[in-house]
Amino acid sequence: MCGIAGLFDTRGKRDFDRALMKRMNDIQFHRGPDEGDLHFEPGVALGHRRLSIIDLSTGQQPLFNEDGSVAVVFNGEIYNFQELVPELEALGHRFHTRSDTEVIVHAWESWGEDCVQRFRGMFAFALWDRNRQTFFMARDRLGVKPFFYAILDDGTLVFGSELKVLMQHPGLDRRIDPQAVEEYFAFGYVAEPRTIFKGARKLQPGESLCIRRGQPIPAPKRYWDVRFTLDNPLSLADATAELTERLRESVRLRMISDVPLGAFLSGGVDSSAVVATMAGLSGEPVNTCSIAFDDPAFNESEFAQMVADRYQTRHFVETVKSDDFDLIDTLAALYDEPYADSSAIPTYRVCQLARKHVTVALSGDGGDEAMGGYRRYRMHLMEEKMRGSMPAGIRRPVFGLLGRMYPKADWAPRMFRAKTTFQALARDSVQAYFHSVSILRDDMRRSLFSNTFRAELAGYNAIEVFRRHAAAADTDDPLALIQYLDTKTYLVGDINTKVDRASMAHSLEVRDPLMDHKLVEWLATLPSSLKIKGQEGKFVFKKAMEPLLPRDVLYRPKMGFAVPLARWFRGPLKGRVREAILGSTLAETGIFNRAYLQHLVDAHQSGARDYSASLWTTMMFEAFLRNSNATAAVPAVAEMSQ
Repeated sequence: MCGIAGLFDTRGKRDFDRALMKRMNDIQFHRGPDEGDLHFEPGVALGHRRLSIIDLSTGQQPLFNEDGSVAVVFNGEIYNFQELVPELEALGHRFHTRSDTEVIVHAWESWGEDCVQRFRGMFAFALWDRNRQTFFMARDRLGVKPFFYAILDDGTLVFGSELKVLMQHPGLDRRIDPQAVEEYFAFGYVAEPRTIFKGARKLQPGESLCIRRGQPIPAPKRYWDVRFTLDNPLSLADATAELTERLRESVRLRMISDVPLGAFLSGGVDSSAVVATMAGLSGEPVNTCSIAFDDPAFNESEFAQMVADRYQTRHFVETVKSDDFDLIDTLAALYDEPYADSSAIPTYRVCQLARKHVTVALSGDGGDEAMGGYRRYRMHLMEEKMRGSMPAGIRRPVFGLLGRMYPKADWAPRMFRAKTTFQALARDSVQAYFHSVSILRDDMRRSLFSNTFRAELAGYNAIEVFRRHAAAADTDDPLALIQYLDTKTYLVGDINTKVDRASMAHSLEVRDPLMDHKLVEWLATLPSSLKIKGQEGKFVFKKAMEPLLPRDVLYRPKMGFAVPLARWFRGPLKGRVREAILGSTLAETGIFNRAYLQHLVDAHQSGARDYSASLWTTMMFEAFLRNSNATAAVPAVAEMSQ
């Protein structure tokens, strides 16, 4: 795993500042502490930081083709590179390394932009072809690896693995994007392709961008998408057998490594399945790493231990204290833009633990999206049945009225907390799912933002992110639609972002067998009835794993990787919350309605409401502003609020 950075003059051949390029590369030293190098030629500068995983002695980057006319910087792994080498050799290419990186330059020479279609893996790379005067960039299909870029006013392309790389360039427009703020407070992250800054973008998963010097810069090109056809006629028995074999293949490919390798083991179904599969493929005990919590309500380490004992893994456990909240500013600096998933704290800790013992760790991320594992999926399907049983002309006004009048009762037993359900039943499917996953829902965001900031938004609502993806989903199946939405948004913006930054902070490579694109494509052919059956999510996966895992692991309620925010904000972080949310940093932006901020703090700390998620989201925005010096980026908003 590595860090990439670079500059490209899209109009001419200006020489770039070597000191600037060095700063851009050095700021991501943590992504690749083993080696680093720069390459300069007229109008091009490339930088790379290397974490050595495969071909430790000769895999240095930037890496070139035989005559030095094609250069690449690459972050990730091409898992099928060993299959591609003989094919490319038959086409006349000569390989000088055993590195998967070299496959990219030769694949480009033979197949051009279509080379990405041949790669199976996680990747973000930038390639310069001097003979064609072409700069080509691509990101893997599921967005496991990040790619940030900006086109500056003078025609310079600047790119990097993290936003902090671009922030080294003085020409980057660092004004905050109001629409990105709206998205952040809805989702807890800024959704692709936007970033928090107006001047920077993210290359979306399954996209490439090909720029020819001196020609107009095109829009990124989509080279892959998942299609939920749901038309596979397999029986349950045949589906479980094929799923087991496909998982074995995916895990086997991700066990290729020249450095110590292991796995995360949370005690959940997905990570346990990966470990069980690894054990069946390895002649040595698997290294496994788990985080335990000293609060029993959040601790599932006993289930991880069951799996470790069954497969006699070399198991490492560390206990995270329930008051492990010292990472707030560390996380803000790590993620570069506001990011509000509090499970980033235990994720950071498990990566820290794993790096003490291995350089590569396999994880179970991606299983919930591909196989229907989230509880919210089952709730959505129940609501869909109710929505389908009543005409919209009746349903919307009836349930809309009930949703407005019914009291919000966070304190009450779940069966009496009907306000949110009534609100959901008044909406269409996309609106309802957006409402269910929003951290601050529409009415809360309207109250949170100042009048002047809402004017800046000009009516923009974060639901447009879902609307855009829903239009491309090509399915009317209720489960498939929300799986598609999560694959395009939550998986990329939240899960993959969290794991990439947390792992790279410790120079740890994380590989995700359940995000193998061939496995994801196959799962998308299975009917939804094999994914959710009654109240059982991931039904076919659990059936496939019954011979390999204890029933207590497979069929217990899902816990998640959570931290006790509500208690923190009424206890040890009480003063810090008040200071951060009601202090000068947020006030000076002009974005927020201070009266509503006061309400969030007072109502939560009095015990009247549980606003912990909203408070954490706002705290992390405040921490981002302090760490990035981005308050200067919104002067127009601040002036309007006076």
